[in-house]
Amino acid sequence: MDGVTVSAAGALIGLAIAIILILKKVTPTYAMIFGALAGGLIGGAGLDGTISFMIAGTEGMINAILRIVAAGILAGTLIESGAAERIAKTIVDKMGAKRSMLAIVLATWVLTAVGVFGDVACLTVAPIAIQIAQRNKFHKMGVLIALIGAVRAGNAMSPNPNDIAVSEGYGVPLISVIAVGIIPAIAAVIVTTICANKFAFKGTEFTAADSVEFEDRELPSFGASMAGPIVAILLLVLRPFAGITIDPIIALPVGGIIGALAMGKGRHIIEYFGAGLNRMSGVAMLLIGTGAISGIISNSDLTQIIINAIAFLGLPTMLLAPISSILMGAATASATSGTTLSVQNFGTEILASGISPLQAAGMTNCSVFVFDGLPHGSFFHVSAGSVNMEIKERLKLLGFEALNGLVMCVVSVLLYGVIGLAA
Repeated sequence: MDGVTVSAAGALIGLAIAIILILKKVTPTYAMIFGALAGGLIGGAGLDGTISFMIAGTEGMINAILRIVAAGILAGTLIESGAAERIAKTIVDKMGAKRSMLAIVLATWVLTAVGVFGDVACLTVAPIAIQIAQRNKFHKMGVLIALIGAVRAGNAMSPNPNDIAVSEGYGVPLISVIAVGIIPAIAAVIVTTICANKFAFKGTEFTAADSVEFEDRELPSFGASMAGPIVAILLLVLRPFAGITIDPIIALPVGGIIGALAMGKGRHIIEYFGAGLNRMSGVAMLLIGTGAISGIISNSDLTQIIINAIAFLGLPTMLLAPISSILMGAATASATSGTTLSVQNFGTEILASGISPLQAAGMTNCSVFVFDGLPHGSFFHVSAGSVNMEIKERLKLLGFEALNGLVMCVVSVLLYGVIGLAA
């Protein structure tokens, strides 16, 4: 479709339509497909041009989708085997009553960092956190701040879909993306713990109705539970330390399989495969919708307008990485979609500013969490439901989420944009 472009207005209207449809409870994949179709038509690309852009954008997601689906084996094993629950309980027990809020933060952070989905990590730790809260008279606001902030810190340095997407988009090893997320994540953990303690007795109190009955099942040992993630990480670090490249599409499933064997649950591996695929299928479908709307944005004037705005304000071009990630994260209310749209539509210009792909990956991945938890995304509602919080009260935490994400954004920009680490 040489010569055919989409107007910036059309691309923005398409994004707005997608957001409205998501708020109306339309499945995000379809919402973004409908938004992309409307944006292309309104933007002047015509029906043939719009469809071509949408298909091209979706084709660009295939590599990331394959790796995300493969990661489902590790995630499914951790969740279904009881390993995730064992890891969380062990951390909470070891920390003791005096550091109970920090224990909630660390348990959620570690679970997310080893490859458990953010919403699943939140739901896994929440029942334990509620028990702790009722013993210490903590209120819902402080507990949910601990869960939300820790999930975001874990996602900045994990083999989860957002890290895989930015790794694939910039062509850098997944283990390197995880590594550059560690310091910003630690900063977020510190801020989260301070805020959680500050608001520990703010907001609605927990009642007896909030108590959760734990399923009576035998959990694997902590060592066996950690075997899968450790094996996956060791395979990934062979590249920088031994020059042996093992792709995440192999490393993550192998970690899941070895983890199942270490826990003595080899006979359940097929079940874990199915459970992992079910959990990852939603993300894979989301990326199809993301690809469709990415195809419209990448063939519009919107990218250039944002670049021109940064130049007009006199800001360094490398700031396009965090700014585009923040904007796309807010538009989609998804870390995975936000990072993907940022890389797909702004990656070339970001690298042209002179920073390395890994520096760009670090800033993009750590900045998406500023506004990715808005109400048109699923995590907003999942996190509220995990502690039975009313939506009105949940909305009050958006400012904390922005602060948490901004800390990671600022730290990553200072480290990889200003100081120039990971060059």
